[in-house]
Amino acid sequence: MANRTDPAAKSIHGTNPQNLVEKILRSKIYQHTYWKEQCFGLTAETLVDKAMELDHLGGTFGGSRKPTPFMCLILKMLQIQPDKEIVVEFIKNDEYKYVRILGAFYMRLTGTVTDVYRYLEPLYNDYRKLRMKSPDGKFSLTHVDEVIDELLTKDYSCDVALPRVQKRWTLEACGLLEPRRSALEDDFEEEEEKEEEDQAMEPVENGVHEKASISYYRGRSPTRERDRDRKRDRQHSIMYEVLFFNRDRDYDRDYGRGRERDRDRERDRDRDRDRDRDRERDRDRHRVRDDKDYGRDRDREREREGRDRERRDRDRGRRRSRSRSRSRDRRDRDLEEGDYRKRRARGSVSPRRRQVDDDNPREEPKKKKEKKEKKSDGTDHPDPEIAEANRLRASLGLKPLK
Repeated sequence: MANRTDPAAKSIHGTNPQNLVEKILRSKIYQHTYWKEQCFGLTAETLVDKAMELDHLGGTFGGSRKPTPFMCLILKMLQIQPDKEIVVEFIKNDEYKYVRILGAFYMRLTGTVTDVYRYLEPLYNDYRKLRMKSPDGKFSLTHVDEVIDELLTKDYSCDVALPRVQKRWTLEACGLLEPRRSALEDDFEEEEEKEEEDQAMEPVENGVHEKASISYYRGRSPTRERDRDRKRDRQHSIMYEVLFFNRDRDYDRDYGRGRERDRDRERDRDRDRDRDRDRERDRDRHRVRDDKDYGRDRDREREREGRDRERRDRDRGRRRSRSRSRSRDRRDRDLEEGDYRKRRARGSVSPRRRQVDDDNPREEPKKKKEKKEKKSDGTDHPDPEIAEANRLRASLGLKPLK
């Protein structure tokens, strides 16, 4: 609640007055002990006492960027938004120079363009010394007119971005401001009056008759009047040079700053264009490299698949040849084993059977032949009709029916 803006405060430049200070600096001010202890509950009347206690000005300092009491009071003024009359009294205060700078800084942040020039330009004649706290925490010497010139010509002051203001010659051309009157004009006028008095009090030159002396006191001689006019014109020309020097200097500085800004913008644009071109080139290079890697990987995959296919075909051929050789060997082995089995069958008969076989060696083949003949005739078929047909076919020499 202590950090909220006054509900009765008006928006400045279309935003909350406290937003004129950056958020980072604003949060640092909220966390500072000076804000919590000294700025709590301040009003427009009690703020003057705190402003009179200031002994230096500045933005932030130190490694942690601590805010100065000057910036804390500026944010407090933005929060409570004092009346314009109070701010003008701050600026017109001659006794306390830091109170004057405080009011001038607040007027630069919140005032209109005409008010800024109207109330800040007279402070160019104030040459009193000020203590400025630099970012490294050390103090430096400056003057009131230097601070006012920084507020009117620079974009940043005390780590705060200042609102943009139009140039004075633009406002003069629009009729919003009158031409600036320098304090040197009064000095020039006083010098002219002194010179005229001195010339009037000079003694009359020797050899001049009374008429000339009377004409001298009654009126001015043409030669002396001409010299006086020439001297006055020369003084006016010097005065106008002094008056318009600042305007030409500001115009040249703004023109040079604008050219530097355009040059920097063009340089940044070229740098961005080169960066985009490099990124596009790197992207194309990576794309080509990826395409090459993809093609190389695809070729490797194809070679690997080809080798695997050849290996499978070779293995399949080997298995086929091995199976063929195995079947051939099995066939040969079966043929060989057939005879061997027969021989072994003959050789592995028991002695009793061998004795029987020895007694009737030719009966078994005859029985087998008879069985084969019976089987081959087909006469023993279970179906009597097929058996009868097989008998007829056997008599005719035909193959039996199955």
